[in-house]
Amino acid sequence: MYKYILKRIFLMVPTLIGAAVLVFFLLRLIPGDVCELRLAGTGLYADPADILLCRQKLGLEDPILVQFYDFVVGFFILDLGDSMWTGKPITFEIGLRFQLSLQVAFMATFVAVIISIPLGAISAIKQDTWIDYVVRAFSIFGIAIPSFWLGIMIILGLLIYTQIWFGEPWMPPIWYVSPFEDPISNMSQLIWPSVATGYRYSAVATRMTRSALLEVLREDYIRTARAKGLMEKIIINRHALKNSLLPVVTVIGIEFAFLMGGLVVTEQVFNLNGLGKLFVESVLNNDYSMTQALVMIVVAVFVFTNFVVDLFYAWLDPRIRYA
Repeated sequence: MYKYILKRIFLMVPTLIGAAVLVFFLLRLIPGDVCELRLAGTGLYADPADILLCRQKLGLEDPILVQFYDFVVGFFILDLGDSMWTGKPITFEIGLRFQLSLQVAFMATFVAVIISIPLGAISAIKQDTWIDYVVRAFSIFGIAIPSFWLGIMIILGLLIYTQIWFGEPWMPPIWYVSPFEDPISNMSQLIWPSVATGYRYSAVATRMTRSALLEVLREDYIRTARAKGLMEKIIINRHALKNSLLPVVTVIGIEFAFLMGGLVVTEQVFNLNGLGKLFVESVLNNDYSMTQALVMIVVAVFVFTNFVVDLFYAWLDPRIRYA
């Protein structure tokens, strides 16, 4: 098992370096840069000498390989430099938003797991019954509805029903508060975007759980277990469900990684200042250093999530750890 873990860790390094090469050089292909946008973006005349001075100050006039070397080394030693747009340290800018995005991702994933696995299992066990039809309709409904639209409906529902029941409308807090400072205020703000997003992703995981479990239930060893007289509950829990979770774990892991930087619209709906919103702002401002750092952080989250998923694979199926 230890050899398997070390092998997976070593495979992370070339993946991160490859992503660094792509994001660095692709950003340089975009016309213009942060200096042109800052000095000439208003439509007024900008002195070329001022633009050149700005580029020299930000290191954009250095040889491209020197810039790439500084970027890669800075990422691996966790020294991301300063934002080209605001001039503030990138670690400070990202640190303000990373905790929020990470908490929403964890909470939404938790919501998705507690909904999808039980419902998917019940739907497979009760195949072609009214329970199965209800669960399938529930999952199709979740796939069809965007999470940001569901978030808008949640906010409107909170405003309307709190007005009816308590006499005055209520909305989630606007400013983010750490759960270590005020857990109640924190949960009252983030529970709703987590539910809206988690329901959307639980729909996909529910269908995956149902499909995988139905396939496993038709295997020969399941029929053998039933022929031996084992209780159906034991067959489902010990033999069928565990072996059907490999594709479900993959889906949940990918969704968790995507949630770290892909909830731009949902963040706008709930007024959350997360990584997705910061990523859009950095791209609009041609802020190379910030965009590179955000992309690499998302890539690192994907790589680490895949690593954890691989460990779950090895735990669920012992044959994998010896492959």
